[in-house]
Amino acid sequence: MRQEIKELGIDLSNYGIGTYKTTCPRCSPTRKKKHDTCLSVTVDHEYFVFNCHHCNFSGKKFSNENQRKYSKIVELPTKRTVDDTTLEWFSRRGISRETVEFFKIYNDFQSFGEQKEKCICFPYYFNYSVINVKYRANGKKFKQIQGAKRSLFNFDNIDKESKEIIFVEGEMDVMAMKEATIDSVSLPDGAPSDAKFNPEDKRFQALKNHPSLEEMEKIIIAVDNDSSGKALEMELAHRFGKDKCWYVEFPDDCKDANETIIKYGKGKLRELVDQAKPYPIDGLYTIKDFRKDVFNIYDGNVKQPISTGFPMLDEIYKVMTGTFNLVTGVPNHGKSNFIDQLAMNLAKREGWNFAIFSPEHSTPMHIRRLAEKYVEKPFDHGINERMTKDELTEALNFLDHKFFFVENTDDIPDIDWILKKMRSACIRNGVKGIIIDPYNEIADDNSLREDIHIRNLISACKQFCRSHEVVIWMVAHPHKMSRIDGVIPAPSLYDVSGAAHWNNMADVGLVIHRDFEQNETNVITRKIREQGLYGTIGVRKFHYDLSKHIYIEKNEEI
Repeated sequence: MRQEIKELGIDLSNYGIGTYKTTCPRCSPTRKKKHDTCLSVTVDHEYFVFNCHHCNFSGKKFSNENQRKYSKIVELPTKRTVDDTTLEWFSRRGISRETVEFFKIYNDFQSFGEQKEKCICFPYYFNYSVINVKYRANGKKFKQIQGAKRSLFNFDNIDKESKEIIFVEGEMDVMAMKEATIDSVSLPDGAPSDAKFNPEDKRFQALKNHPSLEEMEKIIIAVDNDSSGKALEMELAHRFGKDKCWYVEFPDDCKDANETIIKYGKGKLRELVDQAKPYPIDGLYTIKDFRKDVFNIYDGNVKQPISTGFPMLDEIYKVMTGTFNLVTGVPNHGKSNFIDQLAMNLAKREGWNFAIFSPEHSTPMHIRRLAEKYVEKPFDHGINERMTKDELTEALNFLDHKFFFVENTDDIPDIDWILKKMRSACIRNGVKGIIIDPYNEIADDNSLREDIHIRNLISACKQFCRSHEVVIWMVAHPHKMSRIDGVIPAPSLYDVSGAAHWNNMADVGLVIHRDFEQNETNVITRKIREQGLYGTIGVRKFHYDLSKHIYIEKNEEI
């Protein structure tokens, strides 16, 4: 796609996957601000999108091999009409004929079983072309075009320059918002019954198909006031980050936006959206600000710690979303190797997706190590049976959907750059686990003392964890340690280079320490902030099985 981008006259400093700002080939040469980066370009695996915020030079191009896959245009009936019965049905719900016509709603007959039934048709547009139709028949029976690309309903009409977007729960709520002169979007497949935060949930595929969502700075969530709506709200807040999200509270006797305009009118709906409240993250708040969270706890919609996949380790350490985990240990004692094993356990058992920033290790070599954990066989020739090419292919197919790598080949990135990429991974790939390995590959803030820089870095990571309900494992090396009787002891968290903030601010402190005489690896929990909830202070022993390249728990405890 590099050549196609250049042929449009667009000049990028980097053609890798990501979002970039540059000058516009159409309007920049004629403007006073010739160097204003008014053109946004998003490059993905299979396409790129460009949009000038000054002259509206925009479009979307696909790589040749994916042109057919993504350029399918749905053929609508030649004559599309809405009968009086349907218009009356919309009118009873506060939706005018003008709004029905704006969304190009029409009637058709579709099969919902043994025979065809009259239905209402909601066309879905993507870059102003119809790519899907959602059909609704009596009894709230729904269907969509099989195999259609998933997109957000009404996304083309959102003002992208405002950097703000409103999510509601269905097409009727989008139309109700339109009656109140508010543009909003909805997912095509409705709300989940429970918030499972499954990165592979097809219900949220539409989010991945709109890369410009990553540029949104304010997400207003105005979904249904019921259990499914709460689950959808939690899912969206997880993906976008609570620090970006605001929520709308409907009247107690109204379930959603549509019911609000029926009972209270368009003005009331506009008022409620204008009064949207930010999710509480930091600062001073009243009890009222936390009512939703408290009721979620009461209703059982609360996060629970996750098994590590090691039963004995679970007794002293479980994985808790929203936490910052420090991992330290003497160099070459297996810190990175063990965290890879933990990540593989979570990917296999819980379906977690991971984003990894690990510049000390080349990405192909890192993938090789993860493949060994998946197949449980060595990658290389040796005394033990090597994985076959078919097994390697299976491993790579699995890893391709579960592990994403963040790289910067230019300068040493700072923590803000890294977390920005991680945010994109959360939105587009449903990432729940983040590995940063190691800390010393992150750029320093030379304007600050090292301890203040570390404090700010940890604080940024912790806020990111809470906002996105993810886990960050950060590997940090201890300072040079002295031998005692020829043996380097297991470090404490205060031994980590830079500052005592590592011990004071981490939610979890893990030490990975190799006992070479006993040929075992000790996993030591030096700190668990919420002891009893997701762990306690202790040690568990592991044996590294060279025939499988995996860690295996030892039965004895110390």
